[in-house]
Amino acid sequence: MKRFLVVVCLAVLAAKMALGRNEQLQLEDLSITLSGQTLDWPCQSTKNIYETSGRYIARNVIATRAQVYKDQVILAMPRYKPGVPFTLGSVSLKAKHCSPKVAPFPCWPIQEEGNCQALQSAVDIVLDMQDILWVLDVGIVNTLEQPVRRCPPKVVGLNANTGKVVKVIDLSSLVDASSRLQYMAVDYAEDGQVYVYVSDAGTRAIIVYNVTADTGYRVVLPRAVTSGAEKRDALYLALIRRSCGTQLLYFTYLGSNRIFAIRATNLRAGNANGSVAEVGIKKNKIVLLGTDNGSAIFFRIKGDANIYMWNTETPFVMDNFLLVQKGSDCRLPTAVIPGYKRLMWVIESNFQDYIENAVSCSGASVSLHPLINTCDDHY
Repeated sequence: MKRFLVVVCLAVLAAKMALGRNEQLQLEDLSITLSGQTLDWPCQSTKNIYETSGRYIARNVIATRAQVYKDQVILAMPRYKPGVPFTLGSVSLKAKHCSPKVAPFPCWPIQEEGNCQALQSAVDIVLDMQDILWVLDVGIVNTLEQPVRRCPPKVVGLNANTGKVVKVIDLSSLVDASSRLQYMAVDYAEDGQVYVYVSDAGTRAIIVYNVTADTGYRVVLPRAVTSGAEKRDALYLALIRRSCGTQLLYFTYLGSNRIFAIRATNLRAGNANGSVAEVGIKKNKIVLLGTDNGSAIFFRIKGDANIYMWNTETPFVMDNFLLVQKGSDCRLPTAVIPGYKRLMWVIESNFQDYIENAVSCSGASVSLHPLINTCDDHY
């Protein structure tokens, strides 16, 4: 494990040195701050119309998930509350100022609330190895106030370069009234077939969809996965690729005291019986934030802003959790993703204030910046 920590710290140091030599930029200079006021409107009259009709309320806009494509960050902005004009946006990391404008991605027409051909509420996004952006659209808006189902849930595939819709997956036949779709992972099998995995916290299941064959099914998880949980809250997913090539999907309920994994090959076969393995006991409630597209999982403890990394090729024990970023008091990380300048990136916000309606009129404060490694090897 010590060797792994040294490699990680040296990699971060090398990235900092490269930035200094090539562009004379510090990691902090790459940080950008966003809010509901930093949206890019086609014109002032359009903004006025949206404000007058209640379709734009700045304080109700928040970005929670992100993916980095080249020098562009694509953001999921769920319609948790009314007044969110678009649910999928993008911002440039090459902006000359620290608060750049967020534009709808890929365009305005695909954001229309109530139009089932458009996106209703994007709660998670994944950029795959073919530069296809997969969007999990739950079809429900105003989820934190008075939920309204606008459309059936779906997963939409967009070409990240052109913005063209390349695939729409209707999930309505794979859910029921108690379903709560939350997180997603995208997997490529050895034969090239593409699979989408979606967590359904409400029914203790993972939806598996073979995009290539255009067919899907539900994999019901053992009752043990809810051990220690008072309710079926958040069901996190993290797809990792070990150095030997094995792909595993790690998952855990926020309230559960255990973390589990299943081989991707078993998920693709639709078989969970005897395939789900307990990975370890959680000392705290943890929030899975993302992976490095390899064997590392990033996470934080509920209510705490510090970010930790765990190499999944080592046991799930405290000695193997590396503190990679010390958090601030005002924001909590909601995702860690690889991307621009071969760095790991963090999106964080005052999400708790947002939930409690305690944000200012300008809305939630969202920060996007490189992961700043402290190289401290303690939990």
